[in-house]
Amino acid sequence: LWESGAKMAAPILKWKRVTNSSGPVPRPRHGHRAVSIKELMVVFGGGNEGIVDELHVYNSATNQWFIPAVRGDIPAGCAAYGFVCDGTRLLVFGGMVEYGKYSNELYELQASRWEWKKLKAKAPKNGPAPCARLGHCFSVIDNKCYLFGGLANDSEDPKNNIPRYLNDLYILELKQGSGVAGWDIPVTYGSPPPPRESHTAVVYRSKDKKAKLVIYGGMSGCRLGDLWILDIATLTWNKPEVAGVPPLPRSLHSATMIGSKMYVFGGWVPLVLE
Repeated sequence: LWESGAKMAAPILKWKRVTNSSGPVPRPRHGHRAVSIKELMVVFGGGNEGIVDELHVYNSATNQWFIPAVRGDIPAGCAAYGFVCDGTRLLVFGGMVEYGKYSNELYELQASRWEWKKLKAKAPKNGPAPCARLGHCFSVIDNKCYLFGGLANDSEDPKNNIPRYLNDLYILELKQGSGVAGWDIPVTYGSPPPPRESHTAVVYRSKDKKAKLVIYGGMSGCRLGDLWILDIATLTWNKPEVAGVPPLPRSLHSATMIGSKMYVFGGWVPLVLE
C-alpha cells in the first residue's frame, strides 16, 4: 500500500510506503476494485491463483486494516467488475467469478452496517437485461448508474472462451438510500464508441454543471487510444478532435478527473520496437 500527498503551502508530491499498519493485510491481487467512504478505503475481490472473495477495509486515520463481519447475501468473489459508491452504499455489478465464467449479478453493500443485498433490477422494456461481462465501466451520476461496454463469453463451456466485445449502454436507476428501480436501454444519438473492454470512464461536469461521461482507451483485439464523450442531458455521443501528442493506445489503465483535467496512468500498451 502506498500513499501520495501534497501540502497546500509546498506542493511537493512525495510517495511514501504505508508501513506498520495493523490488522489483517490483504494478500496480493489484481483486477480488484477500491472505493473510498470518508476515511475508509474499501477493497473487494480480485484475482490471485483463483478469485478472491474477501472484503477488506483500510482506515487511513488509524493505519489499520480490518475485515468487517459482513452479513446478508454475500457475493462470490469477482474480478474486473463494476464498483461504485453512492453515499455509504456500494454497488457491485458483473465481473469474472471464475476463469471464463462472467457474472451479470448486481449487489449492494450498506457500509453503515456491512450488509450485502442481492438486487433484482427490472429488465428494460425495450430489450434484455445486461449480459454477463467483465472489464466494463460502471459510473454513478446523480441517481443513476451508467454501464458501458465490456467483454462477454459466448461459449457455454467456460474453458472454451469465445470473446465478444460490447459497446452497449445501460442506465440503472437507483432508489433513494437502498435498492434499484430497473435497467433502461436509452436511445442515444450520434455514433457510439466501437466495442471494447478494460477501458475507463470518468464523469466531467462543465461550468454549467452538465455532466458528461468520458470513455477512453480499452481493448478490442488490439489496444485502443480513442476518446469519446457522452452528453448525459441529451444522450448524444461525440468523438472530439483532440490536439497535442496522444498517449500510446492502452487498456487496464486508470483515469481520474481532477478539476477540468483527466489524468491517465499506466496500463497495458502495445510493444513498441525501436
